[in-house]
Amino acid sequence: MTAADLVQEAPYRFRIEPAGAMRVPGVVFASRELVDAADRAIGQVADVATLPGIVDASYAMPDVHWGYGFAIGGVAATDPRDGGVVSPGGVGFDISCGVRLLAADIDAAALAPVLADVMDGLDPAIPRGMGRGAVWHLPGRDELTGILTGGSGYAVERGHGVERDLLRCEDEGAVADADPGRVSERAVERGARQVGSLGSGNHFLEVQRVAEVYDADVAAAFGIRRDQICVMIHCGSRGLGHQICTDHVREMERAMPGHGIEVPDRQLACAPVESPEGRAYLGAMAAAANYGRANRQLLAEAARAVFRRAAGARLDLVYDVSHNLAKIEDHVVAGRRRRLCVHRKGATRALPPGHPDLPGDLRDAGQPVLIPGTMGTSSYVLTGVAGAPAFASTCHGAGRAQSRHQAARGVDGKNLRAAMERDGIAVRASSWRGLAEEHPGAYKDVSAVVEAAEGAGLCRKVARLVPVGVVKG
Repeated sequence: MTAADLVQEAPYRFRIEPAGAMRVPGVVFASRELVDAADRAIGQVADVATLPGIVDASYAMPDVHWGYGFAIGGVAATDPRDGGVVSPGGVGFDISCGVRLLAADIDAAALAPVLADVMDGLDPAIPRGMGRGAVWHLPGRDELTGILTGGSGYAVERGHGVERDLLRCEDEGAVADADPGRVSERAVERGARQVGSLGSGNHFLEVQRVAEVYDADVAAAFGIRRDQICVMIHCGSRGLGHQICTDHVREMERAMPGHGIEVPDRQLACAPVESPEGRAYLGAMAAAANYGRANRQLLAEAARAVFRRAAGARLDLVYDVSHNLAKIEDHVVAGRRRRLCVHRKGATRALPPGHPDLPGDLRDAGQPVLIPGTMGTSSYVLTGVAGAPAFASTCHGAGRAQSRHQAARGVDGKNLRAAMERDGIAVRASSWRGLAEEHPGAYKDVSAVVEAAEGAGLCRKVARLVPVGVVKG
């Protein structure tokens, strides 16, 4: 199955007709150029369509690219009452990886004289890379349990933030039904020393300027305005989430024959949502999601301290949303309300205006959707729209066009930093190799991805942000 097998249904919508073991069609939201760049992932979209209990279609967002089991940018919902399964590959190894955006009470002109001081403060304050540094060191399971069950709320209780932060978080900062008992000792060991750290790869903290506002009323509701300084944080659940995915993939591989399940790719290992294996994974996944929320909460507090000290500025939370989760949600399918398990892997929830799960001050505007760009390029703030397809989901970023090995080949990290600083972007990196792996050419054009997402009716643009400072793992 390749891009050549797709049938174009609309300017930004392509279809894979059901064939073989596919239970539903595949649908890819993208331009023709983006589809052609996603060739290897198209077969994965078709494979996901074979999962038991899948509803409506196997969807792919405009930033779709190859991943473990599911394509990154994949969305699929299953119905537990119809044998629907949950698949760790539909969430990914970095459970609850997501984005947090904070808005400063200063603009770019006010920051410029102290930008170097801010970046020099963020450099040691934001632990990152493959090492063990973290904002909050926890010695073991007992101390970690509060984070696994309470997420951002537990961090705020311990003095790392304010109550308003929770209102501006997806799920008010914590996923319900977390079960720390389903988290292995190895996962606990890995997670206890990483709470409040970026990690490596494409994770970052960026100081950004609001370059354009497309909808002033919605932007005002979100708390952002033109030329304002913002801070964007992109990270997830670190080694804890990775270990949870590893552990439960193995469990589901062993369990599938007993449930009579066959999948075209072992990376799609799954189990019925209501089975012991399915419930165990969802409980552990929720615990990892709460870890990811607390992780971003701690990093936000570290950034706040630097901004207060170096710039005399305050940072208020705009929103925090994950793009690697499976969630039990209510959706209307073919005119009937159904309770579904919605997998979003490299895809962001995008609730429309009026949705009851939104806080009161955002309900008329819709959910903020945070789309990080590639290092040195634009990022976007979007909002959900009424009547959107794909279970109120949209893209999560630019999407890789090259592997990290390919990206680093022929790119020198020192030269890349020098070029970015000539463009007015201050860079603080933990390794030259890590910087080279994330150069802008390694990713698709984020503006083209957002244009396709908006053109497909998945979301709507609110603002565009550009980097003035980058902290990389």
